[in-house]
Amino acid sequence: MANTKSAKKATRKIARRTAVNKARRSTMRGVIRKFEEAIASGDQAAATSAFKEVQPVIMSAATKGVLHKNTASRKVSRLSKRLKTLSA
Repeated sequence: MANTKSAKKATRKIARRTAVNKARRSTMRGVIRKFEEAIASGDQAAATSAFKEVQPVIMSAATKGVLHKNTASRKVSRLSKRLKTLSA
């Protein structure tokens, strides 16, 4: 348990930051799920619009520190690859 005033404040800050990161991660997963469903349905137009929605969300998560930038790029790349295989 935190003893000093600064340690207690740090604990509060960590709790707030964790809540924000959880919300961002949850939003990102929801958008990815929507893209996965569009791919599964085989609808090219829906998948393309879902991809245009998912890419900025993932990159924003990387900018905000929820994901590492290379992880975000890898995720976007793999989703893009799946979109291309749907169109082929």
